[in-house]
Amino acid sequence: MSTPRDPAADPVVSAQSAASARPALPRSSVRGAAQLGLAARPGAEAVAAKGWLRAHKWLLLRRLSQLGVLALFLVGPWFGWWIVKGNLTSSLTLGVLPLSDPFVLAQSLAAGHLPYRQALIGGGIVLAFYLALGGRLFCSWVCPMNLVTDAAAWLRRRLGLKGGKAPAAASRYWLLGFVLLAAALTGSLAWEWLNPVSMLHRALVFGFGLAWGLVGGVFLYDLLLAPRGWCGHLCPQGAFYGLLGRASLLGVSAARRRDCNDCMDCFAVCPEPQVIRPALKAAGQDHPLILDGDCTRCGRCIDVCGKSVFRITTRFNRSES
Repeated sequence: MSTPRDPAADPVVSAQSAASARPALPRSSVRGAAQLGLAARPGAEAVAAKGWLRAHKWLLLRRLSQLGVLALFLVGPWFGWWIVKGNLTSSLTLGVLPLSDPFVLAQSLAAGHLPYRQALIGGGIVLAFYLALGGRLFCSWVCPMNLVTDAAAWLRRRLGLKGGKAPAAASRYWLLGFVLLAAALTGSLAWEWLNPVSMLHRALVFGFGLAWGLVGGVFLYDLLLAPRGWCGHLCPQGAFYGLLGRASLLGVSAARRRDCNDCMDCFAVCPEPQVIRPALKAAGQDHPLILDGDCTRCGRCIDVCGKSVFRITTRFNRSES
């Protein structure tokens, strides 16, 4: 006489039970829409669960920061209110606080030019800030090109564009090395003649010229050829700041990863989606903190998650909720 088989001991039955226990995916989510053959609308579940404002909280704060930084530079040449003089490369706030881009200072040193004392002080201040809070914070909260590449990514999703092939993520580090080598060989800041970040900012402050073509080229490249191609794979400035963010105090944690329903919305909106998986799926690490220096701390994963899986925290808090 055979003994009754315990269904819980059968891996097939257990897997089927787990699948049936998993909450149904929202129709608008990336994965749910793919199963139904519909157009995905990442974040729609979060809007329904949290309301529009909370589901766009970090995006709105970032836009306020980016536009606020631009406004501080623009009110001088446009209206004569000189709160900040200069540009993102080097500036002086209220005639007292110097700030300089460490990436440009690195090029200057490579070119064999020792920056002025004020520029070194300003570079030290900015360097300390990004070392503490995360280097790629510059990319998502300050850089004006982020507005352009975010617009391309949004339009790509809305149009349902597929395909395209981005270069290897390591390409930006090779380009960073080339930029420093070019500075050393030419004795000048050669990259700054082509840097879309610097050109766009100078164009907004002093008037557009060739910058239109360069910025438009980056937009079309991200839209049609390589999703997140510029910021995520090519930008040497982002590579430089990514190196600074490897030991920062501020980070993003998938603290409630047990509640994840695998909708994939966070992966769709993240500018660096490869940083999510280790923390969310415990792939190669057992804690939920995102440690990758390429995380931009943009907060979009927090915004679009209807299950409130993610949160901003410190690198010392590796607990799960």
